[in-house]
Amino acid sequence: MPQIERSTLDFLSDLKKNNEREWFLRNRKRYDDAKMNFESFVQALIDRISEFDPILKGLEVKSCTYRINRDIRFSNDKTIYKTHLGAFIVRGGKKNGDRYAGYYVHVEPGNNSMIAGGAYMPPMPWLTAIREKIDEQGDTLIKIIKNKDFCDFFGEIEGEKLKSAPKGYYRDNKYIEFLKLKSFLISKVISDKVITGKECFDFIIRASRAMKPLNDFLSDY
Repeated sequence: MPQIERSTLDFLSDLKKNNEREWFLRNRKRYDDAKMNFESFVQALIDRISEFDPILKGLEVKSCTYRINRDIRFSNDKTIYKTHLGAFIVRGGKKNGDRYAGYYVHVEPGNNSMIAGGAYMPPMPWLTAIREKIDEQGDTLIKIIKNKDFCDFFGEIEGEKLKSAPKGYYRDNKYIEFLKLKSFLISKVISDKVITGKECFDFIIRASRAMKPLNDFLSDY
């Protein structure tokens, strides 16, 4: 069974304490090993998830993972490297994250790993389509998030909200709290013990099955 190695977490922990180019270059082999471990794990997830989400068939891990280098051009935080490994499994790869909902896998020491999904700050055309669908099919959305497996893993949808009803909708709309959302996010935090455990792969697959109906609802527009 594919597994995140403890050495991968150890590298990320050490990187957080030594976030500088010289240290990174000295420990390049450790990074390469961690990257290979993570990518192997994610590719196995893609292959398994595509069995129940066929739109992902043929998706390659290289189109889903993110670089370890941070973009510091417009940030006050000038640390060079990310201290986590992340991948967004979505149709067509992460470049389509502003068009479709997907499955986000995040590995970070300190009990900060997670499996997450949904739509983060969808651009206005997509957000408009989501709101129209909620207005027309809100009962379907409620049924999805009331499902026992969904509740067990994720609880409820989270995301920044408008203070009032979006343009075109009345405040007494029965789905107003969903319509006010600007993101539609779900997540499940994973401890260091679980993320490096033998059961983690199956845990993430079960969570992905539970989130698929929401991803489908958000992406079908």
